[in-house]
Amino acid sequence: MSRALQVATLAGALGCGLVGGVSFAFSSFVSPGLDRLPAAQAIAAMQSINKVAVTPPFILVFMGSALVCAGLAIWALASGVEGPAVWVLAGSVLFLVGVIGVSFAGNIPLNDTLDAVDAQGADAAARWSDYYASWMPLNHVRAATGIAASGLLAMALRVG
Repeated sequence: MSRALQVATLAGALGCGLVGGVSFAFSSFVSPGLDRLPAAQAIAAMQSINKVAVTPPFILVFMGSALVCAGLAIWALASGVEGPAVWVLAGSVLFLVGVIGVSFAGNIPLNDTLDAVDAQGADAAARWSDYYASWMPLNHVRAATGIAASGLLAMALRVG
């Protein structure tokens, strides 16, 4: 493994771990804390979180990690998927599918739907309950796969 590839793999491992850690925080205490609030407050809080989450630092780590993983996956496939490339490919694909894919296919559309909900509306409690029940399992997947992808990329550094 070249020095540049080691640096890219380390950056990928750190980015995947950071994104997985943010998802873990939401799964373990942020979202359950919101769910303890009255529905109107929970909706308003999550709507606010969704708006402020789209900041340059978060997008840089989230999409930057995706780009690094895409590049690493291409390298791994081109290298014949041997030795550390096996770990690199596994970690990269896991992050791209389990975090990025799940986010764009599930969590982000659910967030967009929640953003259109009137927090004071008569159906707010039902809308929050539906959102929470759908969003949380997807977020658990993002947390687990982000952290696992970080571990796989770290393993690539160990064996490489």
